[in-house]
Amino acid sequence: MKKITLIFLAALMTACASPSGDGVEGQLYGNHKPYTRWWWFSSEIDKNDVRDQLVWLKDHGFGGVEIAWIYPMFLSPDTPHPEFLSEGWSEPVVHAKKVADSLGLGCDFTYGSLWPFNDVLLPEGDETRTYFDSVEVAVRPYTWDHPKVSRILNHLDKNAFRRYADRMNSGLGEAYKGGKSGIFVDSWEVETDYLWTPGLGETFMSEHGYDIEPFMISRTLKDENNSDVRYDYMKTLSGYVMREFYEPFAENAREVGAFSRAQCGGAPTDLLTAFTLVDIPETEAILYEPSFSKIAASAAALAGKDAVTSETFTCMYGWTSLRYKDGHGQSPHQGEEQIADLKLVCDALFANGTNQIIWHGFPFNKVGRTDNWFYTTCQVSSNEENSLSGDNLTKFNDYMAEVSGYMRKGRTHSDLAVYIPLEDSWMGGAYPKEVTDKMPWALGEYELRYIQTPEQFKGMCPIWVNGHFLSTAEYGPDGLRCGDAVVKALYVDVEYMDFSSLETILRLAEGGLPTIVARRPKEPGRVKHEAYEGLMDKLLALPNVAGDSSVITAKPLLEGENLPDFWCREDGETLYIFLANPFSRIVSYPMEYGCAFKDTGSEAKVTLNHHGKSEELTLRFEPMESILLEVTRKGARRIDLGYTPPTL
Repeated sequence: MKKITLIFLAALMTACASPSGDGVEGQLYGNHKPYTRWWWFSSEIDKNDVRDQLVWLKDHGFGGVEIAWIYPMFLSPDTPHPEFLSEGWSEPVVHAKKVADSLGLGCDFTYGSLWPFNDVLLPEGDETRTYFDSVEVAVRPYTWDHPKVSRILNHLDKNAFRRYADRMNSGLGEAYKGGKSGIFVDSWEVETDYLWTPGLGETFMSEHGYDIEPFMISRTLKDENNSDVRYDYMKTLSGYVMREFYEPFAENAREVGAFSRAQCGGAPTDLLTAFTLVDIPETEAILYEPSFSKIAASAAALAGKDAVTSETFTCMYGWTSLRYKDGHGQSPHQGEEQIADLKLVCDALFANGTNQIIWHGFPFNKVGRTDNWFYTTCQVSSNEENSLSGDNLTKFNDYMAEVSGYMRKGRTHSDLAVYIPLEDSWMGGAYPKEVTDKMPWALGEYELRYIQTPEQFKGMCPIWVNGHFLSTAEYGPDGLRCGDAVVKALYVDVEYMDFSSLETILRLAEGGLPTIVARRPKEPGRVKHEAYEGLMDKLLALPNVAGDSSVITAKPLLEGENLPDFWCREDGETLYIFLANPFSRIVSYPMEYGCAFKDTGSEAKVTLNHHGKSEELTLRFEPMESILLEVTRKGARRIDLGYTPPTL
């Protein structure tokens, strides 16, 4: 082994020019600069204010905006405002798009007023429902047209979505012109308990051979002894969510000349596959753990998608209800956020596959004013009395843009596919009380909020894979080609595995795929296959299948004790490895204010295996700094990111 000790001190290393430049042609979000959600509070929107704010955002390192139309500030019922999607509403929206185009900024649109999708004029029968047709689940009170009450769209009916989309497109039609815009759907905030739509019972019967309705009528679907039935229900429901909502949502975006961006988090569906149906998969932090972003990033790797976005810095220090003090809800420490804490979050996201940051967010205000705020957000502000403003904000944005640029190069590098525990999650129930006490909106295991790829194989850059992508995968001399990803081996550690996935994995293993099966799975669902256990015996008897790593001959990219979280991009023969400061592992909801300043620095000794050789490296993490490596045949060198967050 060639032994090289590198003490990575930024002052001693040669910097590399940022790859961002004026943008990468053909890439969505090609300049890699952070976007921000731009909260438009229901009111009369002044065009001069629109221009002033966009100019300010450009001057402070933003690459674009996502306009989100929300309630009047303080929920004031008497605030004058044009009706949603009316001509008076569209006029400033079109103006914002034209100004953004003239400034070289992107301009996306939340596809409705707040979320989930809802409309005060939703046609009768198009609202969401449970099996018991509860009226309450369809109500959305706080939207642009407050105090009018909106009804939530049935997300299991593509025809209802199309009617909703026709209304949205009529209001946004002129705004679609010019630069290409994204249309966005936020995380799933639709009732999932006993969710229903006409025809679901018949579909369930045809797919599973028995009637689901007795379990709905008796409200026993969630009983512990009905987990097999619940699995079947989730499997059918998952198909509805993808066919009736995410697919038409993406199709509609293409039809109007836009692109689709979606947070599939919280949806009762096959998350990994759902993320691949839209143009831009989006994660969220920190209401979801940074590791959750690996699901969206894996989907992007499998489907050949370039950008993985994240709604970032949501509820950093906790959550206060919008209804607190009659609409005066305000996040803890809003306006006093520490950029050092925020950097921990974005670095943790980069190390889990996110490569484009979207701030949450920027309230619509006259430049220099702070009259408006959004209750769950960090307060990006044009008032320099706030922390997230001025030169400090610009430098932080420049840092995120630079890292994003490198993490958008080439393709994701991975040597190991990990079978995602989807079946386990569908067989599972509600999250335990210690989770829901902390996060009341975390409902059940189907959300996959807390799954982790195996720590012992971290050095192989693992990505998630599922039965959908394995079904068309092929194993050959270059490895397992699964969608657009190529890996060297498959790792399975689940309690349950669908029969179709077992058949697929057996086929691939018989073809020579090195496969680790850490424990013997069982078949989920009420109707069992007689051949299941025999096929499992056959799989486990193969010489290239084992319960440990003995079947894997390839060296991992990184070896060492307590490896930092990292993500790797492969651009031709060059690797770009972003290693998050180990202190970023503390990132979890809610963050302790100023916690980043407790970082005293650390060191990690690793072996880097690349281009047929090995290097021993000593990675020195200065306080609050992460590491970016460029690895070529000549060796590894640290790229000087030149940024340390300030104390505010």
